[in-house]
Amino acid sequence: METKNGFDSENDSNSDSIQKFSTEKPENIIAVTKRPHLQVVIQPHSQLPKPEAPPGLLPSISKKSDENDVVDTVSDSFTVDMPAIGKFIRERSNNFSAAITKRLSSLKENDQKSSSDVKEFSLSELRVVVKLKNQQEEEAVDKETMKGRISFFSRSNCRDCTAVRRFFREKGLKFVEINVDVYPQREKELIEKTGSSTVPQIFFNEKLFGGLVALNSLRNSGGFDQRLKEMVGPKCPDDAPAPPVYGFDDHDDDEVEKPTDEIVSIVRVLRHRLPIQDRLMKMKIVKNCFSGGEMVDAIVSHLNCDRIKAVEVGKQLARKHFIHHVFGESGFEDGNHFYRFLEHEPFIPKCFNFRGTINDCEPKPAAKIGEKLTKIMSAILEAYASDDRRHVDYIGISNSEEFRRYINLVQELHRANLVELSEDEKLAFFLNLYNAMVIHAVIRVGHPEGLIDRRSFFSDFQYLVGGYPYSLNTIQNGILRNNCRPPYSFTKSFGSGDERLKLVLRKVNPLIHFGLCNGTRSSPTVRFFTSQGVEAELRCAAREFFQNGGMDVDLAKRTVYLAKIIKWFDGDFGKEKEILKWIIKYLDATKAGLLTHLLGDGSPVNIVYKNYDWSVNT
Repeated sequence: METKNGFDSENDSNSDSIQKFSTEKPENIIAVTKRPHLQVVIQPHSQLPKPEAPPGLLPSISKKSDENDVVDTVSDSFTVDMPAIGKFIRERSNNFSAAITKRLSSLKENDQKSSSDVKEFSLSELRVVVKLKNQQEEEAVDKETMKGRISFFSRSNCRDCTAVRRFFREKGLKFVEINVDVYPQREKELIEKTGSSTVPQIFFNEKLFGGLVALNSLRNSGGFDQRLKEMVGPKCPDDAPAPPVYGFDDHDDDEVEKPTDEIVSIVRVLRHRLPIQDRLMKMKIVKNCFSGGEMVDAIVSHLNCDRIKAVEVGKQLARKHFIHHVFGESGFEDGNHFYRFLEHEPFIPKCFNFRGTINDCEPKPAAKIGEKLTKIMSAILEAYASDDRRHVDYIGISNSEEFRRYINLVQELHRANLVELSEDEKLAFFLNLYNAMVIHAVIRVGHPEGLIDRRSFFSDFQYLVGGYPYSLNTIQNGILRNNCRPPYSFTKSFGSGDERLKLVLRKVNPLIHFGLCNGTRSSPTVRFFTSQGVEAELRCAAREFFQNGGMDVDLAKRTVYLAKIIKWFDGDFGKEKEILKWIIKYLDATKAGLLTHLLGDGSPVNIVYKNYDWSVNT
């Protein structure tokens, strides 16, 4: 029977598998990990309880067969040599002594047996608590008798909310979380029910319980379970906080954009009046285009104005990314120059935030969209990822209301003005957009299995942002790495004259590589950043990455083991010795001390790059 490897591995685990084999007795189960040219046998600890074979699996062995086996063994022993007889007698006597000792010890244990429902035993560096079956059944019955509902109001990236969420999960309790950053309309309900907008606020059915302080107080007093039965036992009434409903958007007059701009009305008229067709230009066919003169004629007819005014309107449409020149030239001119509407650009079919039509509403500030994106994606991770963010439930995310709202949000990026962002705002915006796009890509097109799939994954999955397409490669190597060439590539992301060059960061920050998660087990954990603290948050991400297997030191072999991403982007980090010196400030005290010792004695230091695990981080 094969099972998927659920643990991180330093080796490429695309072909790894774990098989279970039974050796002689079914209770002696061992796990064998098969890799190319390597077979690692993982033996269970001797003190761990061994699983019992299901009834009927083992053939019953009669006493007579046991006696026959003994006789056969003795008979075979006599045919070998005389020392074997002595060996047989010693083994039988040892078995007899062991049986007596075991019986006496069991009698002693029965006298000292505790009445506790929990059995506990200690192993080296491991503490195992085994709950007996009857206690688990009692807890299950208690939860089944609770007909009410636990709910609490929260915000994204709130420590107290995280503590409440973790407590309920550890107790195995079902709860409803209402994140007011995801559902801003519910904040009014929060204030009405509690008199404050502070979170967390916990409700047992319709009754307000309080926040984290009240929860800790009740937990420490030991009366939580009893209080829970009293307050959540009855069926939840209608006036309790309602769970969020999938598919319903908040209707807020302040949030709904009304496309009343005169420019929008002009665009809608032009879409119907212009002769959009394929044309032959520069020895190739250009699809779905129109000439500048045709557009000026249509504007003059619609607005009853002169051609100079119509050209100014055309320039305004180009600046707002309603139209683009077919060969990427900026501006708008009257005459035999050809343009196309944004929705007719050849890259549009690859843009997964385009859903049939361009968002004609006046774009919100890019910083505001980025802030909302961060809050929604942080809420998604809090609900559908492990506490350490190393494992992500992509199926749960795909079915969630939070993700549906994210899909609606990224449509606001179609014509957003990113040039107005500051350097830190651009850094945080594109880091967050990259990590969000990876989650969307894994859900929509699946995790890439091989080299060809990976190239398509990082290059063909795109978003329409500010009028131009952005892939994962474009964001990482074009924007964040100052338009440097990707690993194993001879071309840059942006050519000369590309409008996206205006957004490139002024210098390369090597810490970006610890803030980008590509959905694999060897990549840094997924996280989202704020524009106010992006530098400090990147340093924290680097420390976490090196602490969790990104770097190891073998003092005896004078070898430093580094993650593969440092080799791929060594141009961002510098030469190998410079890399080691740079890493020290992001290591814990133990690793920093070992590395400092190796670098300080003057002898050469070996650097080995770990194999990359491309398996998905589920």
